[in-house]
Amino acid sequence: VQLQASGGGLVQTGGSLRLSCAASGRTFSDYFMGWFRQAPGKEREFVAAISWSGGSTYYADSVKGRFTISRDSAKNTVYLQMNSLKPEDTAVYYCAARAYYSVGYSSDEYDYWGQGTQVTVSS
Repeated sequence: VQLQASGGGLVQTGGSLRLSCAASGRTFSDYFMGWFRQAPGKEREFVAAISWSGGSTYYADSVKGRFTISRDSAKNTVYLQMNSLKPEDTAVYYCAARAYYSVGYSSDEYDYWGQGTQVTVSS
């Protein structure tokens, strides 16, 4: 199983970025896909998750209303659209896959991880 994250970069406060996570290696139907982030000196934290087949979405309170997670099943890709970015959103963002039929909010509930992509929001 391989997850490939991309789309990070440097953006000003209030700007937008879209992260992508391409999955390969097996069928991900009925799996949950999640995005986590880790800022320097902090623990990895949950950002958003989506069920692969049902499209149910879940968000951390800190990003609700600003971030949108979506997926393209035909492309085996999950996206994280990030709008109204703030300096506190600066972190390395990771995509992850959970081989279970319910959402997970902790990083240890996910089985597969992609490499991180850096998001930096300047003030």
